[in-house]
Amino acid sequence: MKFIASESFWDLFPEAEIGLILFKDIKMEEKSNREIRDELDNANEKALDYLTKPVFSENPVIKVWRDAFKLFKTKKGARCSIEALLKRVAKDKDVGSINPLVDIYNAASLNYALPCGAEDIDKFVGDVKLEITEGNDPFQAIGDDKNSPTLEGELCYRDDEGAICRCFNWRDGQRTMITEDTKNAILFMENIDPDRKDDLKEAINYLAENLEKYMEGKVEIHFLTKDKPSIEIK
Repeated sequence: MKFIASESFWDLFPEAEIGLILFKDIKMEEKSNREIRDELDNANEKALDYLTKPVFSENPVIKVWRDAFKLFKTKKGARCSIEALLKRVAKDKDVGSINPLVDIYNAASLNYALPCGAEDIDKFVGDVKLEITEGNDPFQAIGDDKNSPTLEGELCYRDDEGAICRCFNWRDGQRTMITEDTKNAILFMENIDPDRKDDLKEAINYLAENLEKYMEGKVEIHFLTKDKPSIEIK
């Protein structure tokens, strides 16, 4: 099985970089301990450092993604996942605790103002690709009870069974979502700003360190670029 960022993605974002973590043999706890919750609380405060403009959409970490989402077909209202997190912080509604894995990757996302997602590797069917789709990939979003297929020209993560995450990094699907039964996961952070490549590396290292510190499991780090667009998932 491979994780592939296809040519259609690099045509849109030639300077992008995707940080990946393969996290295997996970022992998932139902609730986060105090230390993980403290990490998340501190990250909520840190996130305010990125929101210095009076108009929310004019903050650079938001604007770069608003501009990016104009380059491919999106469902009305679709926004980068980091925007949803930062909007909560801006409204003084801290991102709360869900479970250890989600809390750790949300903390990484808030600390570095970069989108982060996670999927259950064992639920993938065939290779996973980030690419422009022809549309009609089956997709049921987390919390929805009906199929919401992709649009022609949409950028999404998908496998042989359908879409995994729609509109780049907007919404995750139920089929591959992280649950308390997840044993093997892939976590990914995307950066499309060439001036923030060091931030992505720091964010991935933070994520890996905290996964190893607070959860049992094996961590493997990879970076995808236009020159290295795929990895083998073993």
